[in-house]
Amino acid sequence: MAIKVGDKLPQATFRVMTAEGPAAKTTEELFKGRKVVLFAVPGAFTPTCHKNHLPGFLAKADEIKAKGIEEIFVTGVNDVFVMDAWSKATGGTGVIGFLSDGNADFAKAIGLSMDGSGFGLGTRSQRYSMVVEDGLVTALNVEDAPGKAEASGAETLLAQL
Repeated sequence: MAIKVGDKLPQATFRVMTAEGPAAKTTEELFKGRKVVLFAVPGAFTPTCHKNHLPGFLAKADEIKAKGIEEIFVTGVNDVFVMDAWSKATGGTGVIGFLSDGNADFAKAIGLSMDGSGFGLGTRSQRYSMVVEDGLVTALNVEDAPGKAEASGAETLLAQL
């Protein structure tokens, strides 16, 4: 069953790139006591993710943070090295936190994984955006198709803050 507004995020571990190399970060470390935005993409560098979804959040980052959001995270079912390369290629380093969910453990735990094997992608995350306050989901926007980034886009989320 998919996560919904009012639910607590499950325990999961992401991988992030640090100056010392890859490091593990738990949902508790990332979300406890904080108000953050988390959005998910099916895959780094894929057309809609790379040209539409992420750029919207990069462009609106200051406006989103001005509404009381401490940090913006993007997650995708890619390894930490791909997510790091994507952050550098898009200018997202230092603006948005890039969280690797390489085995789709988080996507599965919140019930928002999808089967992309028909496109050679394997298990991926559905596209969504959410506001998380102290580990609780207070807003959630899930796309009805992976090639769209409207309901889960930065403009929609900003209007909810």
